[in-house]
Amino acid sequence: MSRLDSVIRRLQAQRACIDWAVGEIAGRPGPVLELGLGNGRTYDHLREHLPDRAIYVFEREVRAHPASIPPADHLFLGDLADTLPAADLPAPAVLVHSDIGTGEAASNRTLAALIARHLPRLLAPGALLLCDQAMANPAWQRLAEPDGVARDRYFLYRAP
Repeated sequence: MSRLDSVIRRLQAQRACIDWAVGEIAGRPGPVLELGLGNGRTYDHLREHLPDRAIYVFEREVRAHPASIPPADHLFLGDLADTLPAADLPAPAVLVHSDIGTGEAASNRTLAALIARHLPRLLAPGALLLCDQAMANPAWQRLAEPDGVARDRYFLYRAP
């Protein structure tokens, strides 16, 4: 598969998973977390589909499109190893979208393990996690991908 086809498949999977999750959290209180802002495309999609919900973003260095940068009071800037353990949210998160892939398998595993270790304290019961990397937390229930998303293209979990 070409790299172009691969990125198209990844973006389609992201959109399908986010759109599914938006329906799943309807009526449940709590903010949304975006781990990895990148160019801001998924943040913008979340913001469009959840206009009344607070979205907190964790990003090492902001390089997003100017129209897709969160307000400063909703941005945790710096390395996840520092910002995630120190984060103080006004309420537990009901949805997390994590897009932290670097293209290097060892780095991805290390970062996913850090997230799986520090994220649970920020989650509401039954929170959903949508991840581009597998997360190893035995307390989280792995969910089936929405229709049209290939197995292991995206990883969906529910917190206890």
